[in-house]
Amino acid sequence: MPENAPNTLLEPAVLSRLLALPLNARQAMLGNVSGRHRSPVRGSSIEFAQYRKYVPGDDTRRLDWRTWGRTDRFYIKEFEADTNLRLALIVDASGSMGYGAPNGGMARMEFARKLAGTLGYLAAQQGDALGVWGVGADHRKKIPVKRGAAHLRLVLDQLSQLEAKGETTILQSLHEAAEQISQRALVVVVSDFFVQPAELKGALQHLRFRKHDIALFHLLDPIELDFNFDRPARFEDMEGGETVLADPSLIAPRYKEVVRQYLTEMDEVIRTTGADYHRAMLSDSYEDILARFLLSRLQKKGGRK
Repeated sequence: MPENAPNTLLEPAVLSRLLALPLNARQAMLGNVSGRHRSPVRGSSIEFAQYRKYVPGDDTRRLDWRTWGRTDRFYIKEFEADTNLRLALIVDASGSMGYGAPNGGMARMEFARKLAGTLGYLAAQQGDALGVWGVGADHRKKIPVKRGAAHLRLVLDQLSQLEAKGETTILQSLHEAAEQISQRALVVVVSDFFVQPAELKGALQHLRFRKHDIALFHLLDPIELDFNFDRPARFEDMEGGETVLADPSLIAPRYKEVVRQYLTEMDEVIRTTGADYHRAMLSDSYEDILARFLLSRLQKKGGRK
């Protein structure tokens, strides 16, 4: 089986530990089958939502006779409807995702595949639908959001085929997802986000306008932040191919200032768009990052928006 075959994306020990944590939406979802997530429509679960006045055509079985006895008016008792979640995985496969840590750690693309594949598996196991968008000039194929074991296999196949090459199309892919995902979904974006924060903000606002729940996993290597190079080196643009020979001691101060400004702008983008942002260092375990993500959503399960 090829090196990146789907079974290599899933580690049984990791799955067994994470399956104890549910994947929750932060807002109401619109699914097509019964599930564990709140819907913006009313249904017949056991969780009471509100009373409203009876109008001709309402199901008389839902009349609250006790309220009628107290007020001499007819009221309908409404309950929360539960539905399934739609998970859309958008995974960056541009050239910069091929960066591998000098210390031999997991390369960014492999980290992204494992993180996305594991999250997709967890969603499928709780009956949710999922799909995947590849991001990059050579990866424009989309697997639409559907349910089922066979469909999960298609998603894992697509993830396993992603290779880091070419320039990023992350902004275009986010705008396309906003237009093409017809119902509310949890849109999970896994990327290094090497784009202008102001342009990313516009794409995220487009998704929010469509009422999607957005989660971002920002994959960074510590050396990209610390710039701890101690000798002259040749630095390569992994998307454009250009190289430059430089003495790190001369460029480090300016580099760190640019990175600081970039992260500050990213923080502002997250604050204004309300995206669920997780900075994922490649030196960390993807299992730990996913566990923190799932735990953070336990107390934020679907309000009505």
